[in-house]
This record gives sequence, structure tokens and C-alpha cells, in this order.
Amino acid sequence: MSPDKPTSDDQALSLYVPEPEFRPGDTPDFSDVPIPKAGAAPRPEIDVEAGDIRDLAYTIIRVLNRDGKAVGPWADLLSDDQLKVGLEDMLRVRAFDARMLMAQRQGKTSFYMQALGEEAIACAFQKALRPGDMNFPTYRQQGLLLSTDYPVVDMMNQIYSNAADPLKGRQLPIMYTSKENGFFTISGNLATQFIQGVGWAMASAIKGDTKIAASWIGDGSTAESDFHSALVFASTYRAPVVLNIVNNQWAISTFQGIARGKAATFASRGLGFGIPALRVDGNDYLAVYAVSKWAVERARAGHGPTLIEHVTYRVGGHSTSDDPSAYRPKEESNAWPLGDPIERLKNHLIANGVWSPAQHVQARERIEIEIAEAQKLAEKNGTLHDGPHSTPASMFDDVYKDMPLHLRRQRQEAGV
Repeated sequence: MSPDKPTSDDQALSLYVPEPEFRPGDTPDFSDVPIPKAGAAPRPEIDVEAGDIRDLAYTIIRVLNRDGKAVGPWADLLSDDQLKVGLEDMLRVRAFDARMLMAQRQGKTSFYMQALGEEAIACAFQKALRPGDMNFPTYRQQGLLLSTDYPVVDMMNQIYSNAADPLKGRQLPIMYTSKENGFFTISGNLATQFIQGVGWAMASAIKGDTKIAASWIGDGSTAESDFHSALVFASTYRAPVVLNIVNNQWAISTFQGIARGKAATFASRGLGFGIPALRVDGNDYLAVYAVSKWAVERARAGHGPTLIEHVTYRVGGHSTSDDPSAYRPKEESNAWPLGDPIERLKNHLIANGVWSPAQHVQARERIEIEIAEAQKLAEKNGTLHDGPHSTPASMFDDVYKDMPLHLRRQRQEAGV
């Protein structure tokens, strides 16, 4: 009998489709999720080889323990005053998100995406950078701007696509850009941030500059080819870049196991490229800062790239177009074992005796008023359906340094 002919004993082929542990209607239980003890992970030297810290791609680096104390070798890198600033940064992101989500529901903008539950990641990472460094963010890193001096009103103007929109209504809401603040234009095509950030970092090195790059993607985007291409170039040329994966457990409506496949962690993928990889508690402001600072110093010292997996949870919907109750239990975010990043930092400062519940309420209310006042100023410039917008003629601006003949002709034909 020919070996390439099927027989009656052959079994039909099948595919394995990963399924999330909990679906709507289930009671989420994360008691079996391994959460390493705070302070247990070692802090290596920045010139370490990837293979020597292999375990850090499988554990979770944590600093804050259950009592709100900072423990272990990754602790004590920030003063209490710096931590208070970080707490206010996170409160500002949350207040901004709440206002803009409400504005979208009121029809003042078409689209919005919150960072609810993920505030510590962008806010802490930004503090590890220097002026001139460049972030290549996705749409959930508004904390990179809100923890700098970038005007909140300008962010709202962009969301409203009004007459004062810095991008003149030519970009989707929330897709900000600010070269001065190290915030590269957000791209809606996911995973482009990785290959672009690596290329920018390589260019910085070729020029003999001192500026590094940081790229950002979510867990779902690691399935894109740009992710793997970026790791090849970053590894081969030792690009001065920090590669951030925000694992918030869910892509748009698919859980992280779809993109992760059989890999134990997303961070472990960096090991195959010879890139040092670490996993960090993304809801622990101190841990995120410490790991980010380590990776930034490594890149700036010429030791090459680092891959960081920030383990967190997306509390809100993927966007204002999404209803997460269709694919996960409503109680799942409350059951998530790493807690709320704002509450954890607040409790740490209280445990240190430098903060109080009353101070926290006052700070939150002050920031909410600040955001509300900014919204009033932005709405004077118009909203999506009310008020002035950029003129049609502006669509021809900033496309070429010198406007070519065919665009001049089109503008004349449009009568603008």
C-alpha cells in the first residue's frame, strides 16, 4: 500500500482554538494566577546578557507589597515628592479620560479610548526619559503627554477636531503628536510603532546622538509581522531602544492567549532574538519606573535594546465603540489580582506617612476642576458638530515644503 494514501485508520485533522478562562456570566477567579512576592526579583547590571536574566522574562518584577511598602532591589529609586507627582499624573489621566469619555457620549467627538487601570505604565515610564528621547506610542499612552508640560487644552482641541486642533482635523481623535514632547504621531496601523522606533533609534546612533527611542504596542499587536521585524533589527544592530508590550489581557475582543500562542509570556519572545526581556507589574508605579529606568540606562550606555512586558488589565472597553460585556464578565476587572495603580501608590504614600486620605480627595478634586476648566477652554474653539473648524484650505497645508503644481490646481478647483 502506498504510504501517501489515506487509510480508514487516519484521524481527521483539527485545529486548537484558545479560549479565555472566563466568559460573560462566569465568576472570574484569578486565585491560580502566580503573583511573585514583591521584592523577590533580582536587579542585574545594565550590561547583562539576555541569557543571564532569562528568569526575568517569566516572573513579574514587583516593588509594592500588600502592606504598601516598597521592598527589594528595585525599590527606593524615587523620593516621596517624586511619587506624589506621579500620583497626581495618574489622577490627571483618569480625570481626563472621564471627561473625554463623557464628551464622546454627548456627541462632541466621534471616538475616544481610555487608559483606565493602566495609568502607571505611561506616567512612570515618561519619568525615566530625557528631553529629546522619542516615544512611538499607541492610542492608550496619553499619560506620556499628560505627565509632561504638553497643554491639556491642545489635546482636547485635537480630540474635538475644532478650529484650534493642532492637526487641523486631519487625524483621528486621540492620535496626538508632539515632537517637542517626544511623542511621535500615533499610527492607527498597529505594530508599526516597533519597527519605526527601532529605525529612529538606529538613525540616532548613526548620527552619533545621545537620544534613545521607546516603542509601544499591545499584546494583540505582537502577532503582527512588524513586531518580529523590529526584534530582528534591534537585536542585530543593538539599537538604543526600549520595546514596550502592554499586556492588558485583551485585544479588541480576543484574550491575550490568541496572540501569545504557546509562548509562556510575551517577554520570552525577546529571548529568541538575544534581547534582554523583563516582565513588570504594570499596576505598580515604582516597579514600572525602576524597570523603565534600567532599560533606558542600558540603551543610552550602548548595551542595546530591552523588551519589557507590562502586565496590567484593561478595565474599560477597547474604545467607545466597544462593549466588553459581550466577551468577558463584568466583574473581571475587580477580580484582577494586581489591583488599581492609583490606589496602590496612594496607599504606599499613606504608609510612608507623607499622604493622607484627605489630601488624596483634595488632590483629586483639584485635578478634576483643572480638567473641567481645560474642557471649557477647548470647547470655546468648537467641538465635532458645534463651532468653528479648520478651513477646507488647510487640507493643502503642511503636505509638501513647497506646494507642487497639481495641489495648487486642486486648491483652485476647490475654490479655497
